[in-house]
Amino acid sequence: MRNLLFLILLSFVACSNAKPAQKSVEQEVPLVEILTGDLRTEVYFPLLQGKRIGVYSNQTGMAGEEHVVDLLQRSGFNIVYILSPEHGFRGEADAGEKVDNSVDAKTGLPIVSLYGQQGGKPDAKTMQQIDVLVMDIQDVGLRFYTYYITMCRLMDACAEQGKELIILDRPNPNGMYVDGPILDMKHKSGVGWLPIPVVHGMTLGELAQMVNGEKWLPQGRQCKLTVIPCTGYTHQSRYALTVAPSPNLPNMKSIYLYPSTCLFEGTVMSLGRGTDKPFQIYGHPQMKEQPYSFTPRSKPGATNPPQKDKLCYGKDLSTLDDETIIREGLNLEYVIDAYQNLKLGDKFFTSFFEKLIGVDYVRQMIKAGKSAEEIRTRWLPDVEKFKAQRKPYLLYEER
Repeated sequence: MRNLLFLILLSFVACSNAKPAQKSVEQEVPLVEILTGDLRTEVYFPLLQGKRIGVYSNQTGMAGEEHVVDLLQRSGFNIVYILSPEHGFRGEADAGEKVDNSVDAKTGLPIVSLYGQQGGKPDAKTMQQIDVLVMDIQDVGLRFYTYYITMCRLMDACAEQGKELIILDRPNPNGMYVDGPILDMKHKSGVGWLPIPVVHGMTLGELAQMVNGEKWLPQGRQCKLTVIPCTGYTHQSRYALTVAPSPNLPNMKSIYLYPSTCLFEGTVMSLGRGTDKPFQIYGHPQMKEQPYSFTPRSKPGATNPPQKDKLCYGKDLSTLDDETIIREGLNLEYVIDAYQNLKLGDKFFTSFFEKLIGVDYVRQMIKAGKSAEEIRTRWLPDVEKFKAQRKPYLLYEER
């Protein structure tokens, strides 16, 4: 804790040296001057001197114009291996696709894939090769987005082997609000691992502190943890990502809609995988009287999308205003609209729906004809309870 307070104090000093924000992939999103943890080399480089290093990252781990792995290697540090999450180190694999171990062509470093093998956790032999694990990866702040689950498993591996985890923190693009039910742990799975809401509103550094503080690792283990905070960031910041975090989140519109439209993964619907608007549209071949249509096709990152090669009728949400999407939060109106249109009853849902939403009552209330606002009322007390629970672990201003 003393080290963490020291690093937070240093972060305020570093604000005056903040580099200009990188050019955004979407010029209409307002930029703020934010310095990510990986750019604060004066803080974390001294912690790495003379140590064997593992790096958990993917294509999002950019320190300005340079990947953090390249930065560390160029700076003379001893990187032993790279650990990669879902979608692989370069972020090109399909959702849920098993990714094999490999060698990074640019650096020659071995890549240990943590998704689809080893239970998402490096074994003791792998961990014993390093002294410290550095993590630099862009999350989008949702319980069913799997990068934080890999982080938890890495924390557990570090705790078991007595290794330190250093998190180079990054802003949460959905960090402006908290919404959705807290996971009923009977639905714990590879897309839901902690008792947190669908939209938790925390950075990975904050969430890691909460995992330690609440003793959420197996058997209550705690990891030696150091977080290098961002500077210039608050929970109200609008942070435009410079690199797509995964193949089907290509722009900020998809990231803002993701909390709501990802729920279609637990239904018979298409949510736009296999089109140029993933997570921004939804439809089905039997949806009636819909003005919008699209046909999902096999493409990189979506080789076998739902309703592949079928003409689907539905809704285009890509024209919605960003601030409206953010203000509405986790919006069940889209799922309810499709459910009522198709009239399939329980066949509209799959068993995956509860893994995503995290509780039983949402499906039950939709089937009973309840409105989105009536269902939201059910989870609001849990949201307020969680916000109070997470408060000691926050690193950034919350208004």
